[in-house]
Amino acid sequence: MNNKEYRPTLAQLRTFVTIAENKHFGTAASKLSISQPSLSQALVALETGLGVQLIERSTRKVIVTTAGEELLPYAKATLDAADAFLAHSRGANGTLSGPLTLGVIPTIAPYLLPQLLPSIKVEYPELEPRFVEDQTRHLLQQLRDGQIDVALMALPSEANGMVDLPLYREEFTIVVPAEHPLAGARDLGLDTLQDLDLLLLDDGHCLHDQILDLCRRADVNLSKTASAVTRAASLTTVMQLVIGGLGTTLVPMSAVDGECRRPGLATASFSKDVIAERHIGLVYRNSSSRAEDFQAMGEIITAAFEKTRDAGLDVLGKTPRVTAAAH
Repeated sequence: MNNKEYRPTLAQLRTFVTIAENKHFGTAASKLSISQPSLSQALVALETGLGVQLIERSTRKVIVTTAGEELLPYAKATLDAADAFLAHSRGANGTLSGPLTLGVIPTIAPYLLPQLLPSIKVEYPELEPRFVEDQTRHLLQQLRDGQIDVALMALPSEANGMVDLPLYREEFTIVVPAEHPLAGARDLGLDTLQDLDLLLLDDGHCLHDQILDLCRRADVNLSKTASAVTRAASLTTVMQLVIGGLGTTLVPMSAVDGECRRPGLATASFSKDVIAERHIGLVYRNSSSRAEDFQAMGEIITAAFEKTRDAGLDVLGKTPRVTAAAH
């Protein structure tokens, strides 16, 4: 029977959410740094107080009940609100202080973080940033599960229950071997892709899909190219393949400075009237109460990107310019 006077503790709610996310008592206990008996006691206390079974236990698996599935979003929203309350209470004006876990896709993280981390230390010394680098689909799942607070990725996310906050657009640059006929070209059309043997990142990387979209616009069938079966897990590996003469590739502007100064590489650019770019922004749960924090984080991320982009434009011999937000 439901106890109308009962009020669950945050620890009990966190226990329920962690078990529901991991479907395993041992894993949940480890993540919460408590013993399994303590975990079970907290769950039993929550279920008894609510008068509702949230989790079915068996020797082989853990099942979230129908009632548990219905209540899970509310438990997550409560924990989000509590975390936001603590974060706001720790700093001046309640902006960007305390812990914040930011997920970042691999084609952004290594190029943006060198500019972003020092800026965070200077502008928001009370912030305790934590970073998770992973592919888009994994970051979205971690957002749903409450394992990260916000994610920096290509937009649109097209994810239910999420808010997209556009930050900036960045152009793609063609990377070729140093002796390639297109080395140094700065006015190429999209149809140039028809003549390139493109190397791609592996499936699961959003950059892989973005390049495929460009190829479709240029009527390029990558399945007919020799490099269609050659894929890599990082842009650094792709650069080595280009240096080795195995093909060419496309990289976002933020990666140009970090990847394209290597001996054996050259760059080429599309003409100004060609739209070959990706939209980058922050994605967070629509139940989160930290929208103000994410707006502030978005501003510092955009400033870090502009510095990284300008370094890339220097590599290309172009004049730095201002990039409008991708609204």
